Amino acid sequence: MAEHILRRHVEDEGLDVEVDSSGTGGWHVGDPADHRTVATLRRYGYTSAHAAQQFQALWFDRYDLIIALDRGHYRDLRGMAPDGEAREKVRLLREFDPDADADDLDVPDPYYGGKTDFEEVRDLIEAAVPGLLAEIRKNLAAPGTS
Repeated sequence: MAEHILRRHVEDEGLDVEVDSSGTGGWHVGDPADHRTVATLRRYGYTSAHAAQQFQALWFDRYDLIIALDRGHYRDLRGMAPDGEAREKVRLLREFDPDADADDLDVPDPYYGGKTDFEEVRDLIEAAVPGLLAEIRKNLAAPGTS
């Protein structure tokens, strides 16, 4: 869900960045997005085509910013990082929401919930997007960044 929401905002702003998503485990590689995620995205006018993939450590060289949705994934991703510079690329999505509770930065997994859980996740992602876009614009303006 976060991939499609961020991608649309990036496109709307005309930013030249790649937006992609992946999991830290290989359980669902190749699977499409959950039908409830697709329904939630479509309800708000977002695209929804997706095939799950697993994050690869070599992608630390490919991306300037790697966003985790919860602390478990944050730890997993930082643990995969080849060095300190790569570890610093990993951030929690809700860090970019100025109204987020610093003690509760996880985006919950709605998989075992219902429609309202998917709506809540969308709301949390949307709340973080303006701050994330500001970070992306800052990184694009910084010398030596791509």
